[in-house]
Amino acid sequence: MKRIYEPLAYSDHPIRENFWASTIAGSRPKYPSLQGAVRTEFAVIGGGYTGLSAALTLAEAGADVVLLDANTPGWGASGRAGGLVSTGSAKIDDIDIVKKHGQADARVFFDAERASVDLVEEYLDKYHLDVDRHSKGYTYVAHRPDAVAGLKDYGAEYTARYGLPYEFVPKHEMAHHGLNSPDFFGAVHLPIGFALNPMKFVLGLTAAAHNAGVQMYSNSAVTKIANKNGYVLQTAQGQVHAKKVLIATNGYSSDDLPNALSGRYLPVQSNILVSRPLTDSEIQDQGWWSEQMVCDSRTLLHYFRLLPDKRMLLGLRGSVRVTESSMRRTRAVARADFDRMFPKWQHVETPYFWSGLICMTRNLVPFAGAIPDMDGAYAALGYHGGGITMAPYAGALIADLALGRKRLPHPDLMQQPLRRFELGLLRRASLPPAFAWYRFKDRF
Repeated sequence: MKRIYEPLAYSDHPIRENFWASTIAGSRPKYPSLQGAVRTEFAVIGGGYTGLSAALTLAEAGADVVLLDANTPGWGASGRAGGLVSTGSAKIDDIDIVKKHGQADARVFFDAERASVDLVEEYLDKYHLDVDRHSKGYTYVAHRPDAVAGLKDYGAEYTARYGLPYEFVPKHEMAHHGLNSPDFFGAVHLPIGFALNPMKFVLGLTAAAHNAGVQMYSNSAVTKIANKNGYVLQTAQGQVHAKKVLIATNGYSSDDLPNALSGRYLPVQSNILVSRPLTDSEIQDQGWWSEQMVCDSRTLLHYFRLLPDKRMLLGLRGSVRVTESSMRRTRAVARADFDRMFPKWQHVETPYFWSGLICMTRNLVPFAGAIPDMDGAYAALGYHGGGITMAPYAGALIADLALGRKRLPHPDLMQQPLRRFELGLLRRASLPPAFAWYRFKDRF
């Protein structure tokens, strides 16, 4: 496999202190590794939100489906996420989407983003998933006084998208909303979205896919894809012969699986710190009692929320390597940010810290479409940190493409061939200077 991060990124080391794992009662489901040859109509590679949603969509349409995961379902980013269900899977703003892709297709994309939130809700209701849901919409906060105007512009853009009002909260009223922090200078409440436990969500989808008849194989990394009267997927101890293949590996992809995607995705590390449960008096001392999910206006954004058991979760971007020393440094940065944002909690322990790989595209929008020059092959990836919402939706989109049907808004811009990153296999080298520039912009 030709993966572009250090081997530690693909080990269990980054998730040794994953808080979400501690919230699961009993043992997680186990599936066998693939042994020998099997035949199927559809093969899905990857057992995260994308692959599980694709497999579930196919199976419920009556198809024969095999799902292969290199580890276990939910091992990758899906079981490590911050749990923020909201719109926002593109890395460019609405104005640029309209300029680049036209008003009509931009409108379809905005509808798809709204529909992606609705699909998560549909899954929760349909399969009776208990995922510790909370937060009414989400909140966007300004990290500097001069970011407040942009905050209001973001709210206006949101209203233009969906016809829904936003609520602006000036600095002097933030404490009244339970958002008291010296680090923020205004907020907008936006009505679409909610928060959930991502591990409970991914395991719920896993059970639903299994119950729908999907043949699940764990610890069955695909090492080769050959086009022979359909596709032959090779693993260490078996083969899958499939008429069609759906690739759903996102930030944990390999540049040779298939070669058509080589250099066309960029994994980026995201990190999360979680505190011990806060006492009522500690919450009152800080004045942060809101259970809204929150993102700030930094380019290298923070995302955070008070969990139902009163722990504070803080996520951040900006690290560029996955080594033991770099993880220690990133944890120290996260802790310093926590102390600055919530100074009354400087004494509060933060026992949980983990990381995972999100995925960017050079197109700056998600991809969910046919793979060029591979008849009957599809892929979905590149959610720019919004995977808990867009990944299930994109999985359903490529399943529908494979079935030859259309049920959901599917913009052309999500089906355009992925552009290559300029540095190919060396594309990670672009991250340090880019992140240095973003830090400068965020500070000044």
